[in-house]
Amino acid sequence: MKQLTLAAAFAALIMTGACATATPYQAATASDRGFSDLKIEENRYQVEFAGNSLTDRRTVETYLLYRAAELTKQNGYDHFRVVRRDTDANTRVVPVGGAGYTPFYDHFYLNYRYFGPRASYFHDPYRRHRPTRAYYSRFGYYDPFWGGPAEYREQTRYVASAEIMMGKGPKPDDVAFFDADQVIFNLAGQIARPGT
Repeated sequence: MKQLTLAAAFAALIMTGACATATPYQAATASDRGFSDLKIEENRYQVEFAGNSLTDRRTVETYLLYRAAELTKQNGYDHFRVVRRDTDANTRVVPVGGAGYTPFYDHFYLNYRYFGPRASYFHDPYRRHRPTRAYYSRFGYYDPFWGGPAEYREQTRYVASAEIMMGKGPKPDDVAFFDADQVIFNLAGQIARPGT
């Protein structure tokens, strides 16, 4: 039984460590982020890279460009042209620290109307009294015995996408075209793969 508990604790530690790192350069799965691509025509692809909240915008865009070059070489082409490119930022506010889960009061409205002389601070059906500042915040009422409102921070996840057209031979003299070999050579040092 002790070994089973130790194994479960070790697995939880590994999972926590995996969540605390930026998204590596990997194929996206249903449960994880990474790169994905969709063939539109013979030499035309939609490429995307999605990062977690620890992956910055520059890394997401670098991985997208690297994937485009890698895909170009895998299909037997020499260069690619970026037809359309976009980076979306998905920002949300998440609680950090502060009040954690309270087993009794998290999922329903707290009503102190039947709990002694201080009840008017929490509930007044006729709104005669305003609640004291100690028991009221801009997020509404909370239970002072189980902790106040949690602190919040913004969490941003970036998704970069591009539509590319592949070609053979030397790349044209245009900034929209990229030589796949040069992109792979120059960006290889910035690519973090799983387990590295």
